[in-house]
Order: sequence, then C-alpha cells, then structure tokens
Amino acid sequence: MSIEIRHLSKQFGTFTALHDVNLEVQSGELLALLGPSGSGKTTLLRVIAGLETADSGQVLFNNEDTTRQHVRDRQVGFVFQHYALFRNMTIFENVAFGLRVRPKDSRLKDAEIHERVTSLLQLVQLDWLADRYPHQLSGGQRQRIALARALAVEPKVLLLDEPFGALDAKVRKELRIWLRRLHDDMHITSVFVTHDQEEALEVSDRVVVMNEGRIEQIGTPDEVYEHPANPFVYEFLGHVNLFHGRIHRGRAIISDIEIEAPEHAEAENMAAIAYVRPHDIEIDRVTNGESALTAHIVHIVSIGPVVRLELAHDNNANKNLVQVEISKDRFRELQLTKGDRVYIKPRRLELFPSHAHAGSIH
Repeated sequence: MSIEIRHLSKQFGTFTALHDVNLEVQSGELLALLGPSGSGKTTLLRVIAGLETADSGQVLFNNEDTTRQHVRDRQVGFVFQHYALFRNMTIFENVAFGLRVRPKDSRLKDAEIHERVTSLLQLVQLDWLADRYPHQLSGGQRQRIALARALAVEPKVLLLDEPFGALDAKVRKELRIWLRRLHDDMHITSVFVTHDQEEALEVSDRVVVMNEGRIEQIGTPDEVYEHPANPFVYEFLGHVNLFHGRIHRGRAIISDIEIEAPEHAEAENMAAIAYVRPHDIEIDRVTNGESALTAHIVHIVSIGPVVRLELAHDNNANKNLVQVEISKDRFRELQLTKGDRVYIKPRRLELFPSHAHAGSIH
C-alpha cells in the first residue's frame, strides 16, 4: 500500500501545523517522521490516519483519493505512545477487540478469532501472557500487545505515534530492534513519529526531517546524516561544532585553517559557517607542520569505548567550547589531561553561508 501526500496544509487557529507538505511513502516501506516538538509530524500522521482533516491538499492510498474518507474505512492500524489498552480486558481480549466489534456481515467466527489472536500473540512473543491483564505487564510488553492489537484487523497501513517514548532507554532500544525485525517479516507499509534521532536512523528505511510544518529533507538514514541538506538538519541530527569563517573563490578560511571548497567557486568573500561532527575532528599534541587550531582541554568524559573532550579554542571570540570524540585507545596514546594544550583540525566538514544558520540545537 503506497501513500501519497499532495500539498497538505493544516492550521490550528493562527498556528500553522503543516505548510504545503508533499510526500510519497513507498509500499512496504518503514518511514520515520523526525523532528522537534511542534514540527508537524504527529499532525501529519493523524491526517494520514483520518483522525485529523487537512485544510487543503490530498491523501492518496494506492493512487486512490482518501482525503474525505472516514478513519474506519482507511484500514489503518494505529499505535499510540501510551498503549491505550483496555484495563478490564485480558491481553487476549485486547488483541481480539477490533475483530469482535466488526459488523456482523464481516465478523470472523469465534474459532477464527481465536486462531488469529493466538498467532499474533506468538508473533510478538507474548502468547504466554494471554490470560493476564495490562497492569500485570511491563511497559515494553504492553506496547507489543498494542502493536498486536493494531495488526489484528489486518491493516493496509501501520501508523505509530512515538511508540516507545514512554519507555526507559534499555527497553526502547530492544523494542526498536524488535520492530525492525517484525517489519522485515511482514512488509506492511509503516510510518512512525519520533523526536529521537538515533531511533529514526536505526529503524527506518527512510527519514523525513520536519521543522515548523515543513519537510527539510527526505532520504535514507545515511543520506540525511552524512549529507544534510541544510544547517537545521545538520544540527538536529546529533552534536555539531560551528566554526565561523569566509569563502572566496573556492577556498575557505576557517580561523587559522585554509580549506579547499570547490563547490563554492563563485563565492566572493562570503561569510560562512563550517559544521563539524565531534568524531570528525583530529586532535594531536603537535602540528606536524600542518595548519591547525590551538586549544586547551577544559573537560574530559569517558563513556564506554569513547572519550568526549571539551576544548576551549584559543581564537574563538564566541567562547563556544569545541566538542571532540576519540577512541579510548587514542586517548591513552596521547595521554591527555585537563588543561593540556592541543592542536585540532577538521577531518570532514560542511560549509553553509552564514545567513543559512538555523540556530544551535546541541
């Protein structure tokens, strides 16, 4: 089941939730809608489901216009953040609910319902909890039951709104791996909303990055992370360091470093900002004759196999600290301590004109 969004707009009073959004979801794809609070991602999901009505634009399922179609006729399964399980029903009856309330002419026989529910509980690996009640389950188990209930009615599209947002970090990580495997087995067209960058990059086939009711970029996890379309995407997808400089005829001067910038060959003395990920900065105790920025270490944090350093860049008028990530082995090799003077240089960076700067999101 493919989904196509054409020129969709939606306002709540004076607030524009969606502004002329266009999007195609391929059949069998697992697509993430990623963005900060208020970016429009949940509104877009609810419009696809039929839970909200757009002010203008179209929603098409398999090239059929469903814009005015009632939610019950769209054949979508919806999984909410807070499970929404019926507390007074057993787990079995929660999953069976959508099948039991069907109109008589399309309702399955009891034996068929039992077979389908049992099969789904086995699919989510919780068949042994069929006679329990929701309060007797952990958060992760309840979310898997909510997913089984959504799948029971054999939806053509599965929509998930922050499905793991209420869970702790360890359970959330386990469930997103499980969801990816489940999707690979079922190949049902799925769209899920998240504000967790790692979750979107790890689970989805493609990521839609949203901001202020607009789509900033669409691409595979690698594409949006490695080749951000603009400063907002760069800053939203993980930590980033900003270095101010200028570009002139294909060369950039960033503090004391001169860098080739052939993609900006036409620029004439243009103010620019270099965006550099913490793991894309080389650090050393000596310059080896190469141009580098001088800095001193103000903070050291060791997290598993990675060491994060905060550096004060000696020529940084803005006084912003530079974040650097290196392996523990490299850290031991350099024998770094707080207060040490070091030399740093970007291994890889992206240049954007200063006027494109989206504001810091660290």
